[in-house]
Amino acid sequence: MTTATRPAGYAGTLALTALTPIVWGSTYAVTTEFLPPDRPLFTALMRALPAGLLLLAFTRVLPHGQWLGRAAVLGVLNIGAFFPLLFLAAYRLPGGVAGVLGAVAPMFALGFAAVLLAETPTRRKVIAGVVGVVGVSLVVLRGTVELDLIGVIAGLAGAASMGVGTVLTKKWGRPEGVGPLAMTGWQLTAGGLFIAPLALVIEGAPPALDGEAIGGYLYLGIIGTALAYWLWVRGISRVPATSVSFLGLLSPVSAAVIGWIALGQALTALQIVGLGVALAGTVLGQIPARAQAAPVNGPISAAPARLTVHA
Repeated sequence: MTTATRPAGYAGTLALTALTPIVWGSTYAVTTEFLPPDRPLFTALMRALPAGLLLLAFTRVLPHGQWLGRAAVLGVLNIGAFFPLLFLAAYRLPGGVAGVLGAVAPMFALGFAAVLLAETPTRRKVIAGVVGVVGVSLVVLRGTVELDLIGVIAGLAGAASMGVGTVLTKKWGRPEGVGPLAMTGWQLTAGGLFIAPLALVIEGAPPALDGEAIGGYLYLGIIGTALAYWLWVRGISRVPATSVSFLGLLSPVSAAVIGWIALGQALTALQIVGLGVALAGTVLGQIPARAQAAPVNGPISAAPARLTVHA
């Protein structure tokens, strides 16, 4: 996408899409304060399936033809596989190592975009990806850590799943006449149906829920999933996939700030530096490459030269 071809309201779309990872940053606080402990798959299921069914009932649009398979693939990549892998990494890895692995998602998106969308990664975006990982590392890592191989593989696989899911969402677009709200419902339902048997086999029957847990699940399902993923899918349809992926760096930044404000968690000077570095990586990932005038052979034409800027 060039600056000349960017649609009106591009910056506004980017800002609205950025609300998604900011909201996702609240998941840790809600989970630890309100939800039953040690039930990650049940929590993932409660986030995805009720929200998906609610959106299906509201939009009354079902996938058909090739979109039956595509909706299933996107649902598994963005929800069904991503959530369990994320929780597995969080349970097997100490501290914020899982968060650092998740911050690698923009790098995966750059690679998948090069293969699936023929978008050549720019040096600026590669640097932005490295800067983002460094910033998130400063925010979440504490002291010495011991790495678990399964946890590391799960963390990287989760980041790759979200990366390729984001790129495929961009590549396939949407069927004629289908809006992002219906697409979000398709993905959440498919992902939730994928998680349901895993949760039943691994964690057993659902736990008893009190008022706080019900409120927490309602927040995660409606705000943290249905609304957030709708903004995400909407943003992918209007913004380059690699630019959207860099917004994911805002999630650990949001989690750290919410922990400081709502949970009374202290922020060290190094963490504050890390917040700034992660934000810098996010912004750098949105800046297009420098404009370059096309070479002119022969006499200079009277017509103005076009400048092409690659995002």
